Amino acid sequence: MSEGEVPSETTTNDVVGADTTTETNKVHIRVQQRNGKKCITTVQGLGEEIDYHKLLKSLSKSFGCNGKIVPDAKLGTILQLQGDQRINLGKFLVDNGVNAEEIETHGF
Repeated sequence: MSEGEVPSETTTNDVVGADTTTETNKVHIRVQQRNGKKCITTVQGLGEEIDYHKLLKSLSKSFGCNGKIVPDAKLGTILQLQGDQRINLGKFLVDNGVNAEEIETHGF
């Protein structure tokens, strides 16, 4: 066996910190810094059965911000909202039937 090879009996599950469970049922809320003190809030993992246009219109009116729907082949449909809307968005989702344990909030 040469220096860069991995033994054949080692699998990816044997690597320390490897997690075999997928978190497809989690809703991820993230905030990203744009420039200066401007930021955007992104939401992913809501599922494909949701009418994103109606949701975005409701969120925009509730929070007084603009938003955008971004389709992504790997991550699914992502909502982008202007400003730091993490707390407002978490409350909105819980009030509209999303389990609080399924919501994962990320950011600074």
